[in-house]
Amino acid sequence: KALDPNHPDVATSLNNLAELYRTQGDYARAEPLFKRSLAIREKALGPDHPDVAASLNNLAFLYYTQGAYVKAEPLFKRSLAIWEKALGPDHPNVATSLENLAELYHATNRSAEAGKLDVRAKKIRALKR
Repeated sequence: KALDPNHPDVATSLNNLAELYRTQGDYARAEPLFKRSLAIREKALGPDHPDVAASLNNLAFLYYTQGAYVKAEPLFKRSLAIWEKALGPDHPNVATSLENLAELYHATNRSAEAGKLDVRAKKIRALKR
């Protein structure tokens, strides 16, 4: 009631609720909330904002969890690209995206590609110690 329904803070609340539903296995309730959060953030913040990358990553992880790898992969890749550009190649969020995409590659029998991403993610994690 206090904010416009398209305010970025509303997107954050939607994302958090969707994440709760996802962890409970209620994917049908999570997906539209993740999508709405993403739409709000893209419109309010622009398509290359780090919060958009977070929404993309979360929606992709939902799809990954359901085995919808074809839907998840482009979202993971777009999230990674946004975080690399906005936060730099050595940011922990980049490592998270690399790890998530590597998991998808492992799940789809692309171990060579996954291995490269895993190595890069480990290097980033080592920098932050």
